[in-house]
Amino acid sequence: VQLQASGGGEVQAGGSLRLSCTHSEQIFSSEAMGWFRQAPGKEREFVAGVGWSGSDPYYADSVKDRFTISRDHAKNTVYLQMNSLKPEDSATYYCASALEPYMKAGDSRGMDYWGKGTLVTVSS
Repeated sequence: VQLQASGGGEVQAGGSLRLSCTHSEQIFSSEAMGWFRQAPGKEREFVAGVGWSGSDPYYADSVKDRFTISRDHAKNTVYLQMNSLKPEDSATYYCASALEPYMKAGDSRGMDYWGKGTLVTVSS
């Protein structure tokens, strides 16, 4: 089982990036998907999550109204559109899957699968 994240890079403050996470159909059909991030010296933190239906996404307060999570069943892919990026958004971003109650709890210890991280750097 693999989750493959991509789309990170370097952008100036105020800019945008879109992260993608592609995974096996077996995971996709049964679990919620989400994104976490981890900055150097800090704990991994929840960013956004979405259930199987793709409706009613949920976000950390720090990214609400700037980030949008979505999922495409046809492509087995979850996206994180990040707008109005700030330097404090700089981190390695990880996609993850879990049963929805665990994803909504935003606890990284409850995730079933993780993708390799993709680095996002926002310069001021």
